Amino acid sequence: MESWEKIRAVQKMQDYILQNISGPITLLQLSRAADYSPWHSARIFKELTGKTPFEYIREVRLSQAALALRNEQTKIIDVAFDFVFDSHEGFTRAFSKQFGLTPREYRRDFPPISLFMPYRVTDYYKIMQKGEDTMKENQNTSTVFVQVVERPHRKAIIKRGIKASHYFEYCEEVGCDIWGILTSIKDALYEPIGMWLPPSMIRPGTSSYVQGVEVPDDYKGSVPEGFEVIIMEPCKMMVFQGQPYKEGDFQQAIEELWQAMKNYDPKIYGFEWADDDAPRFQLAPMAYRGYIEARPVKQVNLK
Repeated sequence: MESWEKIRAVQKMQDYILQNISGPITLLQLSRAADYSPWHSARIFKELTGKTPFEYIREVRLSQAALALRNEQTKIIDVAFDFVFDSHEGFTRAFSKQFGLTPREYRRDFPPISLFMPYRVTDYYKIMQKGEDTMKENQNTSTVFVQVVERPHRKAIIKRGIKASHYFEYCEEVGCDIWGILTSIKDALYEPIGMWLPPSMIRPGTSSYVQGVEVPDDYKGSVPEGFEVIIMEPCKMMVFQGQPYKEGDFQQAIEELWQAMKNYDPKIYGFEWADDDAPRFQLAPMAYRGYIEARPVKQVNLK
């Protein structure tokens, strides 16, 4: 297990990068944020993230630039300057090397690309530390907001695993870069989700947990290699949303929400679980909004 002093130092550098991504960033600035020497800062950053600081910065900038090209009516040269590339040519070369097509080609029809979606190192190592973040016995759970939403007839673009039953097993089997590809799909109805498929949607020899993104019923866009399109029938989803939590405490937030869901009786409000009808899903944990998970339900007649 890595020392928490080193993990926190790398986290400080990650935070500094995201806060200053639209301006010049030097190794000296990163080392000051980490409170280590430039040499040691660069070494531990590569050790914990797998990338040098400048590889990491370049990939973050290019991914944010790709989203800007997709979502904003902005000239390519302006996007290049916004993300600290000093020329159209330099931006085009870097973009092409990262994604396999030029910014102009990307803007033509926005094919799915593998965006770099970095994880906070404190989150990764905290979940890997056995037992440290488990919910204490008899701890009172926080208030959970519950609502029922309608999902229309739609499709989902998914990537199956092999035996994975949860996120970390899925990452080991498939890789952790799938989220970036899903995020890049332009016509998505909602943000990417992790899904626990009902038995009827699991192919033999594949995982119950998958990641995907829902798209309109008439979706005609590109499907990334190795992904597939499945039909999603109309359904009702009971959405559970926990309270905002401190950065790094996401595992406790997840477990508290799971406990609340386990104790929740939907029949009180005229529903029952419908886990065989549609996937249960989770959204990416984000501290500012709390952890969110949804479970399929159907209405029942109350006597």
